[in-house]
Amino acid sequence: MTAVSCFESSSGMHLSFFFFFDLSFLSVVQVPTNMYNKDPDIVNGVYWSEALNKVFVENFERDPTLIWQYFGSAKGFFRQYPGVKWHPDEHGVIGFDCRNRKWYIQAATSPKDVVILVDVSGSMKGLRLTIARQTVSSILDTLGDDDFFNIIAYNQEIHYVEPCLNGTLVRADRTNKDHFREHLDKLFAKGIGLLGEALTEAFSILNDFNQTGRGSVCSQAIMLVTDGATEMYDDVFEKYNWPERKVRIFPYLIGRESAFADNLKWMACANKGYFSQISTLADVQENVMRYLHVMSRPKVIDHEHDTVWTEAYVDSALNDKSGPSLTTTVAMPVFSTKNETKNQGILLGVVGTDIPLQELMKLIPKHMLGIHGYVFAITNNGYILTHPDLRPLYQEGQKRRKPNYSSVDLSEVEWEDKDYILRNAMVNRRTGTFSMEVKRTVDRGRRVLKMHNDYYYTDINGTPFSVGVALSRGHGKYFFRGNVSMEAGLRDLEQPDVALADEWTYCNTEEKHEHRHLSQIQAIKLYMMGRRPHLKCDRELIQEVLFDAVVTAPLKSYWNSLALNKSENSDKGVEIVFLGTRTGLSRTKLFVPTDQLSNHRDFLTAEDKEGVFNADHFPLWYKRAAEQVPGTFVYSIPFSTGIKSPIVAGKNAFSYTSVEMHHMFKTHSYMTLPSAVGLQMKLEYFQRKFWTACRQVTNNSNITIKDINCYLIDNNGFILVTEEQSQVKPEPQRSRSKTMMVPCDTEYPAFVSERTIKETTGNIECDGCLRSFVIQQIPSTNLFMVVVDNKCDCSSIPPSLKCDRLKLQKDRKKPESCHPFHPEENAMECGSASRLSSRLAAILLPLLAATISR
Repeated sequence: MTAVSCFESSSGMHLSFFFFFDLSFLSVVQVPTNMYNKDPDIVNGVYWSEALNKVFVENFERDPTLIWQYFGSAKGFFRQYPGVKWHPDEHGVIGFDCRNRKWYIQAATSPKDVVILVDVSGSMKGLRLTIARQTVSSILDTLGDDDFFNIIAYNQEIHYVEPCLNGTLVRADRTNKDHFREHLDKLFAKGIGLLGEALTEAFSILNDFNQTGRGSVCSQAIMLVTDGATEMYDDVFEKYNWPERKVRIFPYLIGRESAFADNLKWMACANKGYFSQISTLADVQENVMRYLHVMSRPKVIDHEHDTVWTEAYVDSALNDKSGPSLTTTVAMPVFSTKNETKNQGILLGVVGTDIPLQELMKLIPKHMLGIHGYVFAITNNGYILTHPDLRPLYQEGQKRRKPNYSSVDLSEVEWEDKDYILRNAMVNRRTGTFSMEVKRTVDRGRRVLKMHNDYYYTDINGTPFSVGVALSRGHGKYFFRGNVSMEAGLRDLEQPDVALADEWTYCNTEEKHEHRHLSQIQAIKLYMMGRRPHLKCDRELIQEVLFDAVVTAPLKSYWNSLALNKSENSDKGVEIVFLGTRTGLSRTKLFVPTDQLSNHRDFLTAEDKEGVFNADHFPLWYKRAAEQVPGTFVYSIPFSTGIKSPIVAGKNAFSYTSVEMHHMFKTHSYMTLPSAVGLQMKLEYFQRKFWTACRQVTNNSNITIKDINCYLIDNNGFILVTEEQSQVKPEPQRSRSKTMMVPCDTEYPAFVSERTIKETTGNIECDGCLRSFVIQQIPSTNLFMVVVDNKCDCSSIPPSLKCDRLKLQKDRKKPESCHPFHPEENAMECGSASRLSSRLAAILLPLLAATISR
């Protein structure tokens, strides 16, 4: 073991943070900046946990899919394998504390209901109130999705921090905690503090809420943040909490004075809690964390190695070009088993490992689910673990995460399930089926397809998760297979214009190290030729993709002949042609050099997941073409490139049309072979034709040309071209200033056209104004010409839904494990730090191995 100093404090007195690198096994130990890294407990813990390196390596050799393995110590240090260099923020601080992570808190403690009481009497003015706010915020950091809470400020009156939530508790998800943090800044100190009334209110809430069957129905606690208590309020405790002492009291004394410390410490000791004094802002986090060790005592005394799983979260270390990597963590507590310390319930820390959900998605046989089929999973709280409509980032390709991305409820994406039939059945871990008519969103929720979905769901053993499969009727029920020779199939599969879906598993190349360098096409060839018999491959899928490769091979010659015929294509500006099949095979032909493409960000690259076959879905153009009436075409504009990139897609028409567009795709599907083919063309000619057609429509109506706006829209109501765009004006330069993005609760209208309507006229009345319009369908397309007069403004602002959402308590499944108290617990450890014994590696080794193997 080698200790390496990476950064030193400006004072030179000690290292502001410290890394211990094991150079032989490449694990690393991180210590938060706010902790003294030379503390004997930390130094000793680092050395006795060195023996974990051998276990880390053995686990990885046994299962190469492991990403991270780690041990989070109750003392604050964090050992991780494989080791990475931790970088400080712009202030030179590494704020990561493993004890604040959800996996640590969930593994260390049982679910809990918490009421936080904040003293806002006159004596709490100035720095004390600032420290109190930070203390409350740090307490919120330690609460997870299985916990419930509320915050009450008190002086001579009781003030709920969120008046909308009087007398109840809410789930401690990210959205609710952030909402309460915003209200903390509105607290101000005045008057006198009547703590007895505040305690009575807190006990009443916990008792009433528990009787409803909601909440954790497990541990309960009152967090008291104050600068003192003039008495011990034993009458309140005798009435509401004794003799069972089911509610633990955790007083936090704010300030350096200790005149009232004895009263607060007595409250903690008499109610199985813990007393802490916080003098400065730097003391907040470490003092708040102490309550976790008290809450963990019953579980430790019971020697319960409860395995916990977290919700899905974005692991920044695993981000790549294709977007964020969602991960779940599995963890379990580590504790001392010495008989002489059993009643102290000494928690040593938590061991865990990460499981990227992307790896799980690769196991899904996407080709068997049909074009619109998908797999999804949720947690016991109804939150999405994985779902095609989960969009954790504000903008694709960027790292800015939405604040509540990890607590998106299933009902927010499967929104047609108005009565929560599907959601509640999955939350309660049932097995069954469910069907409903849906308007399935595509293109990141901006377009709508109407279909009928059948849902199949069940629980995942050993986890709090449930998994569901959605199948759309009319897709995936039948497979078209044909026999081709292996030689012909491999020959056509290895052509340079052929690619396979990167995220699909034709052969499992991740299981063994010697296969990891293989592409899917290389693995298929080695497997079919019998040169890698130990490769695990899907033989039926391979047979289907070989058949597709042979059947679509003639397109290559056809495309080459078109590329050579300059006279036929020069005025159309064809740039790309492409094909995709249901087995994930794609072919691409460039008609111009890559550097001459108008859109350098080709839709077939991994940068645009909507345009490629991936683990979540089939490409957008493929989906939309499959839903078209035979003989018609789909036109659309990718939102990522604005009005410059319309797309055309068509079904059941093999020949190309003369429609001329810029970055426009036209696709079709074979009647027998489920595939789609398309091309990319220029827009200038189409823009000129558009305005000519618009004039023809208005000439046949009673609308004056100068008083109208003319639009070309698709069947979802999105504008492809307007009159202004048809003038081909240069784009104005955009400001480089950053846009502030704020999450909101808003309903947006979605439009789906009726195919039987060819033309219609009408009026829209808004604010006493009458707006006329003409809509005309363009034959054999999904497009409509819309002409509207511009005399009225019909915009409106939706109402706020925030308070209603906070009050809503959806069904959830409580964790099976609950350890609220234990009769052997030593409740007198209630206000002073205790030191742990050092050499405990023998306890950690089998526990970590057991965690990885589960």
